[in-house]
Amino acid sequence: MSEACAGDELYFDANASEPLRPEAHQAALEGLALTGNPSSVHSQGRQARQALDKARRQVAELFQRPEDACIFTSGATEANAAAIYGFRELARLEGRSDHVLVGATEHQAVRQAAPDADLVPVGPDGRHDLAALENLLVGENGSPPALLCVMAANNETGVVSDLPAIAALCVRCQVPLHVDAAQAAGRMKLPLAALENASLALSGHKAGGLAGAGALLLPAAMASSPFPPFMKGGGQEQGRRGGTPPLVAIMAMAAALEAASQQDWQKVRTLRQTMAKAMRRVGAIIQGPAQGGEGTMLPNTLSVTVPGLSAQAQLMALDLAGICVSSGSACSSGKVGSSPVLAAMGLGPAARQTLRISLPWNVQPKQVERFMEVWHAMVARHQSQQAPRCQP
Repeated sequence: MSEACAGDELYFDANASEPLRPEAHQAALEGLALTGNPSSVHSQGRQARQALDKARRQVAELFQRPEDACIFTSGATEANAAAIYGFRELARLEGRSDHVLVGATEHQAVRQAAPDADLVPVGPDGRHDLAALENLLVGENGSPPALLCVMAANNETGVVSDLPAIAALCVRCQVPLHVDAAQAAGRMKLPLAALENASLALSGHKAGGLAGAGALLLPAAMASSPFPPFMKGGGQEQGRRGGTPPLVAIMAMAAALEAASQQDWQKVRTLRQTMAKAMRRVGAIIQGPAQGGEGTMLPNTLSVTVPGLSAQAQLMALDLAGICVSSGSACSSGKVGSSPVLAAMGLGPAARQTLRISLPWNVQPKQVERFMEVWHAMVARHQSQQAPRCQP
């Protein structure tokens, strides 16, 4: 299957979309051979239903949920929106506040689904301020919010949230927790025991599957309960998400998540750490927790600031050298601008001098070596231009 480079190009933008995994490719081919609609009762429909049920079992088992807790969607964006809509509707039906809290560094899929939400601040390392969170969870006049939304790991910086501590606060304050696990699923071990009362959003293509499939995993206690549908339609997904399920993409997602969960990510983490050390030696700043070890950072992600060198100039120089990286979320219409995530971390002007490098699952050491050669040359040119010159 595809390497991390196509021809002479290097693809280091895996957080936007991972290269297709062989297991997902094979699952997609099997899905393409199926004709029926999973909702049809004839033989072709039953074969499609069996494939859909198998994929649901795979995903549910990976995240220790009952099969009925898994609602297939078109992606993590829809899964996040469905969770926010559903929990708010449940709160309204029960006469509770439908107010929502979201982390200040959340993906726009969450921010736009709850534009009136209060933000949970983060520190300079990108991790949530737990004291501020606890105050927000208590709520004004003792009225707790309907939902808290946080990312398992940030798509721009790779910073991993302290999910056990956050989940414990939610249990104590009796506030439902929703976790956007699109970037973390398969790349790290999620604290599933601590998250047994939380809902999770998953993405297929972020794990090496096809775009077009995702999942919302409800807490086990809600597996068989009605959940207000964000997408209304023909009653698919037990009436909790309308529309014919994208079977081929779902099968690929299940295979990709399983393969990603079985991968040894230490090799990728070691390459990331080697890059970070080399970058720091020439004055670059790595955003996130100082140590950047397992449990605090994704194994594949670097958020790198080169003081004085704009992200746009870096992107152009690397692109001309055949290297694909980004300056932030790939869901921002291709714009190169200041990142709300980095702004929430207090970076100020440095936010416009920061790149995201996200290594793909199949990255090779020789590809990292080539990237570092190009990156070092770019930084050296910039630093030589900034050096003071003697006056004649």
